[in-house]
Amino acid sequence: MSRRDRIRLSEAELLELLDAERVAVVCSNGPRGFPHSMPLWYVPRDGEVWIWTYAKSQKVRNLERDPRATVLVEAGREYGELRGAMIEAEAEIHRDFETVLGFAEELTVRYADGIESVEGDAKAALEAQAPKRVAIRFRPSRVATWDHRKLGGAY
Repeated sequence: MSRRDRIRLSEAELLELLDAERVAVVCSNGPRGFPHSMPLWYVPRDGEVWIWTYAKSQKVRNLERDPRATVLVEAGREYGELRGAMIEAEAEIHRDFETVLGFAEELTVRYADGIESVEGDAKAALEAQAPKRVAIRFRPSRVATWDHRKLGGAY
């Protein structure tokens, strides 16, 4: 077994990583040919990363022009602790109010401690934001994963 094969995450480990971590770095192709990398909160849905952002943001403009993106989710500080996933994906931009609002509620529940639903003023605030936002689904085409903890300190 190659070293690369030894550090690869299983499907279950990938799902656990996506569920546990809180920031995905989304890299789109910028207008000057340079990668445009932005850290974002996300929601994992069936092994796919979803985000929401302003409809007029640079990342949305980039993805409208070229839907290819790379999404990085990683964890660890020391080399022997590093684990992550690099997901090459096609971005699917959702603009309809119900999809965007539903996603906003899901994102809020994921990141706000101790709530299970969005109600009252918080829901009204999301409803006011939804027309200015989009939800973006990243459909994976290739996934590379690693978990250096599996090396047991031998590099």
